[in-house]
Amino acid sequence: MSESTETIKELLQSVGVDKDYRTDSLTLLEKGESRYLRDLKLNLNSTLTSEHLSAKECALLALSTAVNNNNKPLTQYFTKYAEEQGATAAETGEAVGCASLLASNNIFYRFRHFTQKEKYTQIPARIRMQLMMKPVTGKEFFELMSLAISAVNGCEMCVNAHEDSLIKLGTTEERIFDAVRIASLVTATGKVIY
Repeated sequence: MSESTETIKELLQSVGVDKDYRTDSLTLLEKGESRYLRDLKLNLNSTLTSEHLSAKECALLALSTAVNNNNKPLTQYFTKYAEEQGATAAETGEAVGCASLLASNNIFYRFRHFTQKEKYTQIPARIRMQLMMKPVTGKEFFELMSLAISAVNGCEMCVNAHEDSLIKLGTTEERIFDAVRIASLVTATGKVIY
């Protein structure tokens, strides 16, 4: 068995996917004996660790990102992992809700930002956001998930607004950085496991 095949099997097993499962992307990496596979495996393992976030927070951030990216295998894995880290059904539900809410907000506010027309800032958004008012995960952590999802979705205006809110709430830049790092690594993993 090649080193690439072995690494893929370890990677898949680490996220609870059958070791013989293959996507087109995994097959190409395997055939090419890509050294990236080892990096991918190590990067995925590092998503679950942070000096600035609890294991439950890492899991919920990863879950929200997997849902945002519509990635079924990673959503299943991070749901289970979040539960193992003590996340309640309400907290995992909120991570899912955050991804969905931010999908609409990121599109809407990106549009406003791109057009830079004053008229569009005067028209009410008419997007309900009750989830943001009293989140079960707490205001600070919900803002952190919102920032990470906004970064994945590429909404500059949203990233800046959530980062500003987090700083005002007393969040450290290290927590913010780690949240975005986790979202980026889950997104990268989702490019080959889907």
